Amino acid sequence: MDKMPVFFNQLQLEFAPKYEWALGNKIKHPESTKRAESIFKSLSKDQSFEIIEPKKIPLSAIRDVHNFQLWTLYNAATHLPDDKEYYPSVFLQRSGIEPNPANLNHAGYYCFDSGTPLNNKTLSAAGWSAACALEATKMVASGKSKYAYALSRPPGHHASFDTYGGYCYFNNAAISARELKKKGRVVILDIDFHHGNGSQEIFYEDPDVLVISIHGDPRDYFPYLIGFSTEVGSGAGAGFNHNIILPTGTKLKAYEQALKKHVFPTIKAFEPEHLIVSAGFDTYKLDPIGKFELETDDYQKLGRQIFELDLPTVILQEGGYHTKDLGPNVKSFLKGFL
Repeated sequence: MDKMPVFFNQLQLEFAPKYEWALGNKIKHPESTKRAESIFKSLSKDQSFEIIEPKKIPLSAIRDVHNFQLWTLYNAATHLPDDKEYYPSVFLQRSGIEPNPANLNHAGYYCFDSGTPLNNKTLSAAGWSAACALEATKMVASGKSKYAYALSRPPGHHASFDTYGGYCYFNNAAISARELKKKGRVVILDIDFHHGNGSQEIFYEDPDVLVISIHGDPRDYFPYLIGFSTEVGSGAGAGFNHNIILPTGTKLKAYEQALKKHVFPTIKAFEPEHLIVSAGFDTYKLDPIGKFELETDDYQKLGRQIFELDLPTVILQEGGYHTKDLGPNVKSFLKGFL
């Protein structure tokens, strides 16, 4: 491969949440524009990568994955003034309630945390983030490139069919998987420090999408209530969901052991046509949210091992919040495929 295609649209930078409520504290929002800017700067300076602007995503691709009420809610937020952000403060239990997604005061029905605000740029940025994922997927599915990277920001793996949270609004991995399912079986390998609860929920009963998430212990880390090893899928999807929990402070050697002992044999036994990597870099040793101890050079080694599965692969940006080193970390991982 001469160059790896990288999909990104500058409009993703217009969404700039100022703060979040984290365990009762108001803190500067970790999912800042500096994340994408760090990655874009690192990759655009390297001749190994080709930056491509995606086409606008069709609404049908979103509706294939999400309840359309989510889009309606985000669209309602486009009418907010430029200086306003909406944070839900009421999270009612969902049974027996009929919300109005055009009313922002009902946002707590759809949102599951207090750190994922809505403003008048949310829909645009999330839409372009999903567009990056879809265009990267189409390039791989067409055979034009065996590997492609979507600089998807905001991220997506926490968003489910009808909920949003964890800084995620549309599930980019699910949008990608729906497209790739047209060609055969698909694996979603989620290497973000946090459990990919949205991806798990969307495909929990689907035997054609194997979901594997490697993450920190959900008893201690977001999203807390989901991501345990006992969650293996249900119905036709029983056995096609795997959660691999690694301890706080995990370094490269232990991470590689988990890949070689559990992840790679499971993927090979599934015999997929395509692989999606939900690539979070909050596993980095200096990340303010993740608590693993991986280093920049480790990511190239991990990328190389995933590359050796020899599967057409779509790589989607998820977490990673130490912005100074995020670009080099992403580039290191992608170099493993080159």
